[in-house]
Amino acid sequence: MSQSSITASNVTPPQRAFGGLNTGLKIRLARYTVGGIIYIVALLAGWSGNLFNLSFNNPFAGLYGQPATWMFIASYAIFGFDVLFNAVKNILKKQVFNEFFLMSIATIAAIYIGMYYEAVLVMIFFQVGEFFQDMAVNRSRKSIKDLMDIKAEYANLIMGDTVEKVDPQDVKVGSIILVKPGEKVPLDGIVLEGSSQVDSSSLSGESVPRSVHVGDTVLSGVVNLTSLLRIEVSKDYENSTAARIMDMVENAASKKSQTERFITKFAKIYTPIVTISALLLMFIPILFFPNAEPSEWIFRGIIFLMVSCPCALHLSVPLSFFSGVGSSSAKGVLVKGSTYLEVLANVDAVVFDKTGTITKGVFNVTEIVPSAGVSHEDLLETAAGIESFSNHPIAKSIVAEYKKSNDTPSSFEVEDFEEIHGKGLKAKVNGVTVLAGNGKLMEANNINHTEDKNGAGSVVYVARDGTFLGHIIISDIIKEDATEALQALKTAGIKKTVMLSGDRIPAALAVATAVGIDEVHAELMPDEKVDMVEKLYNAHPDWKIAFVGDGINDAPVLSRVDVGIAMGGIGSDAAVEAADVVIMTDEISKLAPAIAIARNTMAIVKQNIGFVMVVKFVVLGLAIFGHANIFWAVVADSGVTFVAALNSIRKK
Repeated sequence: MSQSSITASNVTPPQRAFGGLNTGLKIRLARYTVGGIIYIVALLAGWSGNLFNLSFNNPFAGLYGQPATWMFIASYAIFGFDVLFNAVKNILKKQVFNEFFLMSIATIAAIYIGMYYEAVLVMIFFQVGEFFQDMAVNRSRKSIKDLMDIKAEYANLIMGDTVEKVDPQDVKVGSIILVKPGEKVPLDGIVLEGSSQVDSSSLSGESVPRSVHVGDTVLSGVVNLTSLLRIEVSKDYENSTAARIMDMVENAASKKSQTERFITKFAKIYTPIVTISALLLMFIPILFFPNAEPSEWIFRGIIFLMVSCPCALHLSVPLSFFSGVGSSSAKGVLVKGSTYLEVLANVDAVVFDKTGTITKGVFNVTEIVPSAGVSHEDLLETAAGIESFSNHPIAKSIVAEYKKSNDTPSSFEVEDFEEIHGKGLKAKVNGVTVLAGNGKLMEANNINHTEDKNGAGSVVYVARDGTFLGHIIISDIIKEDATEALQALKTAGIKKTVMLSGDRIPAALAVATAVGIDEVHAELMPDEKVDMVEKLYNAHPDWKIAFVGDGINDAPVLSRVDVGIAMGGIGSDAAVEAADVVIMTDEISKLAPAIAIARNTMAIVKQNIGFVMVVKFVVLGLAIFGHANIFWAVVADSGVTFVAALNSIRKK
């Protein structure tokens, strides 16, 4: 079998019988039908003329010049044209040693010594194998294909009193669109009006529809099911969920695993060795042993060439990985390439961010603690002014609390806004310098402040013009599936779970204890998270480490570990870009099943490699000693490839 170009960019849906074939495949099928008829007629002619002169290896010896001979050659040309063409094309590219070359040399040599029947049979089996290979590849592509269908063809853009159908790429952030029942949501946005059920199975793998209401975020690619929705666009098309998913899927196949790279290198060495070995097997006995029968040793060399073709490995290994990527995507976990699937299968430790990963990232203000002489209202309003420019969940909770407590909230003029990683925010609000963040931010700006060391929530300290105003305590909610997810990872054999957080130690400890995290480190800046991962590597140099995070602050550590895993639904663009695996549903309970799929995929890869190599070396040995015939050659090539392909796509 030839090595398939298994890329998402050329995904085609599985065909139903012959009715779903495209024009090119129909022409191919017609060509093979004609070739098959000619072959059958040649068989009948050969058998009728040689009924009492049959041998197992060469039933039509002595047919030179007979009509059957030319019919076999015509049938060979029909079935073998693609193989011969690719062999010549690769030779011109100086890529000589490949499956096309081996198949061409073997069958041409068979024709030369009068083995027409065998030569055509090999080509027929080759094309049949190609057909089943294509079916196997298409089946494994189905879940990937579903993801590629998430793009909406148009957006219903509200323009004044009218609604126009436009290309989603032409819609700007802040525009208002309508999504009717039955339509795909074309762009990420916030529901302004309406309540409905949406089908997010194409993104998350979850078949149960979910409800969306005013204020909820909806992602591009989901299908609106029941009611009209009016949505304010929050991301342009290039940064939308649908576009990011398609980009990740299209690039996934280009990232080969170590196993795939090894198979490629192995084939480059293995193929010329077996080709030279076959030629030596053919000609050394003929040249050095006077009694050697040339046709017999050439026949053995032909069998050797057919058996040694490495196409079973070329196909089954990448197909196994592609199938694993497809199985993961069907469950809402996008793996950006087979190399990350291989690493995921060998993960020893998982490191988590806290906010938005272990917890929901849904915050509520639970306490406002002003300094002496400062009112609750003044502290909250000052904090809301600077936090209004941030998209962090904590910032949103403070702004929401301010709006809830004020019938007529003030408008803020914010200048020189700066987000200081791992510390907080600094800006001029209505002409006054305001700081809002953790204790490190206060210390860095020489602000005398009172530390809150007892509360279990996140604390935001606020200062204005160098004066400490007080602090606000915000509490997060642990995700419902967090405890279950951690237990599943331990059951799966993960040796250690660690949580890294920029939050205060009491808040981080409370979360870690609740969900069963083994080790926790808090009050960390982004570079300190990387340092903690480095310490884990130093303590366990042989371990493979995964990191799960969602925020822009997690991008450095996501890039450092063996496999970075991002929360795709609420995760920042930087985190999703830096990650190797994306969990589209933001459910960490998806992680253990993804690891199980990766491990199952690697088990199948090893099974295929072992099975292929054992069968091939056994039949190669038989060929050397003259105990293998054309049947065994076909079994060791096309048969083995077919079995390996079916094994590759079985459920993971």
